[in-house]
Amino acid sequence: MIIKLLKVFIELLIFLTFIHAIGSWFPEVRRSKFYWYVDWIVSPFLEPIRKVVKPVNGVDFSPLILILILSFLMKVFR
Repeated sequence: MIIKLLKVFIELLIFLTFIHAIGSWFPEVRRSKFYWYVDWIVSPFLEPIRKVVKPVNGVDFSPLILILILSFLMKVFR
């Protein structure tokens, strides 16, 4: 039961990370309340990665790295 809940949480976090990454490309989206909530949920997971992996030529790879880590965890819990 706990594993199933953890998998649902990971899937939701992957989805929200994707939304966060795509939304960051559009200034009008970044000003929306919805994006603010997504950022509030996803940022605590992105910040530790951002401290280790700095942006390259203005491109932030932390969402991609977070999605890869979460995908790996999903495979571990199968």
